[in-house]
Amino acid sequence: MKKTLATLALLLCTLVGMAQESNDGKQLWAKSFLNQKAPELVVEKWLSPQPDTKGKFVLIDFWATWCGPCRKAIPELNEFQKQFKDQLVVIGISNETEEKVKAMKDPVIEYTSAIDTKSVMKDVLEVKGIPHVILIDPQGIVRWEGFPLLEGHELTADVLKGLIEKYK
Repeated sequence: MKKTLATLALLLCTLVGMAQESNDGKQLWAKSFLNQKAPELVVEKWLSPQPDTKGKFVLIDFWATWCGPCRKAIPELNEFQKQFKDQLVVIGISNETEEKVKAMKDPVIEYTSAIDTKSVMKDVLEVKGIPHVILIDPQGIVRWEGFPLLEGHELTADVLKGLIEKYK
């Protein structure tokens, strides 16, 4: 029994450590940039102070106020920002107006927020469905991408921890 549990624990650690080496058949609603240089981050306007991303992982979330799954992901993104604050910057980018984003009172976004009403970044990544998240390592390489709540491919604190450890 102990050997079986040890084997399962090792397998889980291996999977977390390799968290996003490939998309392994995962459904994407955007062009894949996994293990490639991320496009330059371009926003129309920062709604919060522009973050210092130097030497940090950057998690970019494409979202909208009308999107139920996007809103469902916000509390978890808030937690990621708190839990990994020294190593990670979370940025939410909406293609809606500043007024529309600021009018949303619940859930509260506790991480960096920006708008891009012309969808410049969204178009470069060919995002067709939201929420869509990319995680960029400190060297500018995309290390995770996709729908953060996709069953079997969720972006969790354990997945983030594994990626941060592996690519710091």
